[in-house]
Amino acid sequence: MTWQPELDELRARETMARRMGGEDKIKRQHDGGRLTVRERIDGVLDSGSFHEIGAIAGKASYDSNSQLIDLQSANCVIGRGLVGGRPVVVCGDDFTVRGGSADATIKEKTWMAEQMALEFRLPIIRIIEGSGGGGSVKTIETTGRANLPGRVGGSYGYHLVARNLGTVPVVALGLGSVAGLGAARLAASHYSVMTKSTSAMFVAGPPVVERIGQKLTKQELGGWEIQCRAGAVDHAVDTEEEAFACARRFLSYLPSSIYATPPVEPCNEDPNRRDESLIKVIPKDRRRVYKMRPIIETLVDRGSFFEMGQMFGRPIITGFARIDGRAVAIMAGDPYHYAGAWTADACAKVIRFIDLAQTFHLPVVHMVDCPGFLIGLEAEKTATIRAGVRAMAAITQTTVPWCTILIRNVFGVAGAIHQPMGRLSLRYAWPSGYWGSLPLEGGIEAAYRQDIADAPDPAKKLAEIEDRLNKLRSPFRTAETFWVEEIIDPRDSRRLLCEFTRLAEPLLTPGPAAFTMRP
Repeated sequence: MTWQPELDELRARETMARRMGGEDKIKRQHDGGRLTVRERIDGVLDSGSFHEIGAIAGKASYDSNSQLIDLQSANCVIGRGLVGGRPVVVCGDDFTVRGGSADATIKEKTWMAEQMALEFRLPIIRIIEGSGGGGSVKTIETTGRANLPGRVGGSYGYHLVARNLGTVPVVALGLGSVAGLGAARLAASHYSVMTKSTSAMFVAGPPVVERIGQKLTKQELGGWEIQCRAGAVDHAVDTEEEAFACARRFLSYLPSSIYATPPVEPCNEDPNRRDESLIKVIPKDRRRVYKMRPIIETLVDRGSFFEMGQMFGRPIITGFARIDGRAVAIMAGDPYHYAGAWTADACAKVIRFIDLAQTFHLPVVHMVDCPGFLIGLEAEKTATIRAGVRAMAAITQTTVPWCTILIRNVFGVAGAIHQPMGRLSLRYAWPSGYWGSLPLEGGIEAAYRQDIADAPDPAKKLAEIEDRLNKLRSPFRTAETFWVEEIIDPRDSRRLLCEFTRLAEPLLTPGPAAFTMRP
């Protein structure tokens, strides 16, 4: 006697589960331009590496002799696999089964995936479609009662989500309509991606929102442009395959958990590479803008810059890169948006990004062009100064190594926080550096009002004063007092950044940080 009959039943149940919602539902998924959950998992993981857990969980039907007739799989697929040869946890919603809506099984499997990621210290990739285990009006009728939010399972589950944000990298892919708890799971991540034509995210969908008098389509309510500009989602792509590539690339810069340091990759590039374009990339006319991203691309290992949150908080550019094969967090001013002045949104972006770098032990490279906080009525209405001091606190609380390059403007309170205060960081200035308590523009008229008014030619007097003060603003004058340590040839920047990453590497300490990432 053997256990072969039981093994045969196990295989039969597994076969039934892999049918998901059936051929019709799978066809509907494909017709809508979306892959199934199992195709998605295969797409994001290394080929053949998926090990499924709870494959036969679901709802079974039996005949009068208790013999299995059919098995409807749970609408959630979880397991482990590899990304770039490193183990990860993956959790995917199956929209072909009850539209991804809530039942006990999906919640149990979802929370088990979160717990596995936490306790085995593995990155987690969430593939989200539908409510992602959230509520459904029909649940009241099928269970005969209404759930008290957070009372059964929910509070425990979110506790795991919150702990994971401070422990392991979390990637969330929104690959369809995502609402309620699904939207919360998408936003509660370190990096999130939507597909442009097939996904949308909202707290509540159009039928619910229409009840409050707002008749909107899915895209009008929660399409990618809405969510990326609001900062709720980091990135949007055209295809699901691109979303998988983004997830894999994001994870390549980070350790598997806070208990390790970022992986180092071989680098065949010359650390002393000099790019002649850097000597003229910054216009001498300070009213002219320039493009910061090509400068970043020139200084880091070729093709390694990975930008995040491009459509939100646009005066600041954030992303990962490699310098001499070592992962770094890049932050840079973008003069194309408010001349690089920090808005409330930009400050929120800085806080989230710096928290991410601190949590996962990435050294920070800050390329500064910041004329200060944005001024004016809108800045006051959005409490820019409060957001700004929170950004100052986040930067000052970091303990990871920090290197700053002063590219052009460094003014005011926002300029003052170009590096953590109270500890040593490396700092270099280009000859194009221009700084002070506040820009001359506007300040001269206030400080020299009487002199200008008494002059025979007020415009000429203003120009004379401005020219005199600008000469005093030379970065070489500042260097005389050692207020700026080094003024460098811009073409030497890569060499110095490579040296910085080598100096920083032994200082990276695995383990929990004093504070951790929040969404």
